[in-house]
Amino acid sequence: MATTASERKSFFNRISNGKNNEEQTEMSFFDHLEELRWHIIRSIIAWLVAAISIFVYIDWVYDHIILAPADERFVTYGALCKFGRWLHLGDGFCMPPVKINFQVTEVNGTFTSAITIAMIGGLIAAFPYIFWEVWRFIKPALSPKERKYGQGSIFYVSLCFFTGALFGYYLLAPFTFNFLASFTLGKSGLIQYRPAINDYIDSLTNLILGCGIAFELPVLCYVLAKLGIITGSFLKQHFKFAFVIILVVSAIITPSPDWTSQFLVAIPLTLLYWVSILLAGSVDRKRAKEEKEWS
Repeated sequence: MATTASERKSFFNRISNGKNNEEQTEMSFFDHLEELRWHIIRSIIAWLVAAISIFVYIDWVYDHIILAPADERFVTYGALCKFGRWLHLGDGFCMPPVKINFQVTEVNGTFTSAITIAMIGGLIAAFPYIFWEVWRFIKPALSPKERKYGQGSIFYVSLCFFTGALFGYYLLAPFTFNFLASFTLGKSGLIQYRPAINDYIDSLTNLILGCGIAFELPVLCYVLAKLGIITGSFLKQHFKFAFVIILVVSAIITPSPDWTSQFLVAIPLTLLYWVSILLAGSVDRKRAKEEKEWS
């Protein structure tokens, strides 16, 4: 059957519209890549600005922040002694004074240490902004309800991260370095404890970053509960398995084999796990209430 001119025109219009739609879809995909690229660039710039700022004041940072947990005048040592005496436990909480003498075993050891301190310190300082950029990227893909659930996420994620970082710095690091410095091998006294500064910085940053990430457990469980992947009852039923994982994570975070340091990490992680159970349970109750109202 022969086709009329209007039918042929309509056919070619549909083809043209289909090509335009494909081009728009392709451009939309590349637009997302371009947007992601700029989020990454801005995050890197914030990280570098914070790192350069720390590098400018590297001497002060090194003396008053990096070396502080390994000094006998660190605030934690005196605070624990006062706390033990306040509990009428005498000097039970007092740790023996420690003074660690560090050494540099590489030609560029001091310079690489300064770079490491600046880079990791910049990452910690810029963490809230980096997470804000991540949130800005994923926010358009969320539904209005999911955006509502995500309100305040930057504050809570940053709060958990910095709480964990401060816990690792002020409590876990002094216990760890005090144990390692006071541990002796042999009775001859010929072995002197003089660790390399790079090893000390690596251990300190692992403690801070490890505790900061580990303290994100309630936020992670809350998000998984919102997505329906886990429930409060599921977390409660599998607590014994989770406790084993907590002990393994505690052993990984703490560089020393001292059970006291591992115990110090395991206690707050266990408490955070139960906080996660409470958060997931509240999500379950709210979801059940909404389903009941809809039904």
